[in-house]
Amino acid sequence: MKILPIEEVRNADAYTIANEPIASIDLMERAASQIYKWIKKRVPKKHLIRVYAGLGNNGGDGLVVARLLSNKGYQVEVNVIRYSDTSSEDFQVNFGRLKEGNSIAIRNVKELKNLSGINPDDVLVDAIFGSGLTRPVKGFIADVIAHINNSPAMRIAIDVPSGLFSDSTSKNNGGAIVHADYTLSFQFPKLAFLFPENDVFVGNWQLLDIGLHPDFINEVETQNFFMGKRDIKPILKKRGRYAHKGSFGHALLIAGCYGKMGAAILASRACLRSGVGLLHSHIPKAGYQIMQTATPETMLSIDRYDNYFSEVPKLGLYTAIGIGPGLGMEKQSQMALKLLIQEYPNPIVFDADALNILSENKTWLAFLPKGSILTPHPKEFERLATKWSNDFERLEMQRDFAFKYGVYVVLKGAHTSICFPDGNCYFNSTGNPGMATAGSGDVLTGLITGLLAQGYSPGQASVLGVYLHGLAGDIAAKKHGMEALLAGDLIEQIGKAFRKLTLP
Repeated sequence: MKILPIEEVRNADAYTIANEPIASIDLMERAASQIYKWIKKRVPKKHLIRVYAGLGNNGGDGLVVARLLSNKGYQVEVNVIRYSDTSSEDFQVNFGRLKEGNSIAIRNVKELKNLSGINPDDVLVDAIFGSGLTRPVKGFIADVIAHINNSPAMRIAIDVPSGLFSDSTSKNNGGAIVHADYTLSFQFPKLAFLFPENDVFVGNWQLLDIGLHPDFINEVETQNFFMGKRDIKPILKKRGRYAHKGSFGHALLIAGCYGKMGAAILASRACLRSGVGLLHSHIPKAGYQIMQTATPETMLSIDRYDNYFSEVPKLGLYTAIGIGPGLGMEKQSQMALKLLIQEYPNPIVFDADALNILSENKTWLAFLPKGSILTPHPKEFERLATKWSNDFERLEMQRDFAFKYGVYVVLKGAHTSICFPDGNCYFNSTGNPGMATAGSGDVLTGLITGLLAQGYSPGQASVLGVYLHGLAGDIAAKKHGMEALLAGDLIEQIGKAFRKLTLP
């Protein structure tokens, strides 16, 4: 699914109006009807619905929602925030329609004292500003937003929370922003929804299809994508009837040191669950018995040193290599990693301590095999690149890093982002906070390495691996709850994740 900048969303509206064709006022009715249906399905009629409407088309959406809810027997109050003497044409039409009903209380709000108090069981609908806002909200409207935010009532934002910028940072801009519990957005995710800095404003966001013209959607160009099941499913390869283990690649994982063999076990077990044909794990001598017991399906390459990685095994056998989980930072490990980079010509998956070693030896970055995959969490990426002041800046740094070094950067977290060397960036739709647990990243490394070994391209392995990893986490969370989730639980659900991806 494409993530479009607001300018292109407006173009999509205009194209739909011209080519469906449909009148602007009717497209507004269609969009607001989707909001109405969502509220009607979830909010009982015992709740008072308070709509806060601005004077633009977002406010017009709010007026339509108010009218439709009132027609179905809801008690509705509309607060028109009169911050200007002018309003959009579609707002005016819907305001006239709203006044035709006798059951809706309408307040024209020019001062904060015009607002009534809010009860805890009320439901507030924010339709003050839409996605086109370009400057911070201050003054009278900021007071209205504070009035909304200070209430204990549930808050629903139409399209975007009022005051939030869609395509640039709102961090520390001094303006007021609605803190929504739910944001109901139209057709496309907003880029702002996918960043941690905006979570407090956006809450749980959902997309509502309003039937924008498919020809425009198919043809418009963008560099940002939100990956759902229908985007991921075509990537998955089918297995031939006469395939054998040699058909599915031979992976090498270099992982583990004294006291951190659990990371090697998790990565190895996840790699095996990826469908890889064969797996070798290169480990220090101290981990031999542990690995043989914990993952008997894994073949072992034993380092000459007891406690850490110090030498590169023969590399001719392997179709993909992953390195880093529990590796340690010993000087000999760093020199061995350098040798690996020099000797292996194909993409390598770098994680954990392999990334930490690279951050201490940044001149090596230029020599990474093209198409390699780096899987940092935010702090690891900060060490590789530099600090950023907001999440929009961080995304551009991630994009630039991928382009500069010809690698794929998988920045882990909620809505994990995968930046390709060509500048495209893919955001993941699966996963949950329960996955913020030790070893979860090791599982992802094993999974991506296994997919890469099977012949998936680095981009496919990254996007598919992240999606399956998150989906396994979602399945595991339903079974164990988020608080009790363990990294090993993700591995046990990878098979179900594959099955769920293949179902219609």
